[in-house]
Amino acid sequence: MEMKSPVEADAIAEQVLNIIASGQPVSRRTVLKLCGVTVAAMASWQFFGMGSGNSAPLIITEQALGLVVADPTRCVGCRRCELACTDYNDGKSSPETARIRVRRNLNFGPSGLYTGKRDDGDWGTGLIIQDFCKQCPHPVPCADACPNAAIEVKPPVNARVIDPAKCTGCKVCLKACPWEMISFDPETTKATKCFLCDGMPKCVEACPAEALMYVSWVDLTGKVPSRTTPILNKPVACGDCHK
Repeated sequence: MEMKSPVEADAIAEQVLNIIASGQPVSRRTVLKLCGVTVAAMASWQFFGMGSGNSAPLIITEQALGLVVADPTRCVGCRRCELACTDYNDGKSSPETARIRVRRNLNFGPSGLYTGKRDDGDWGTGLIIQDFCKQCPHPVPCADACPNAAIEVKPPVNARVIDPAKCTGCKVCLKACPWEMISFDPETTKATKCFLCDGMPKCVEACPAEALMYVSWVDLTGKVPSRTTPILNKPVACGDCHK
């Protein structure tokens, strides 16, 4: 059976109902069309989780429009990006709560101290790795894990942002991010993350070595190795919606 689009289905149904309302004879072909539309609609409801009270609705998070990317070969480890981030977002100089991370990779790289002689960082190869939020596509690990639905898409660049009014400081999102890119401010007891400064990232503007760039969004979640094993598994999260 040919699957009709919602617009086509509505048009056919409206045509049939108009004929019935006018008292005109209904042909066999028209009845079959109406039956086909009904079956297609029921199938669609079931697919999108609307046909069962136990099924969750299919929610697709809008794709981000931009992304901050880093070039480790240019980074000099000055950490001005961290200062610019917190100065703009928090009104204070607090590298520990910055949404871009250089400090934790400065000495030994993202792999840590005891992983071999060729590790990155000042005490290894000299290559300093900057960590940044990947603005994950659907399903978004931190947003899916938040029990308070505090992580939302924020225009104008569709960044994934934590709403402080909804955040309770439970830190579940910190454990959910595979790259540990959620920050926590002990003064406000709220989690926070990169929202791309509404399309004008201050970390990019502050970098003297031009090691950071703001580019059109690209999915890097399958290319950048994770730092930890997240509490949510992407295939499992997908399975919850796409049944």
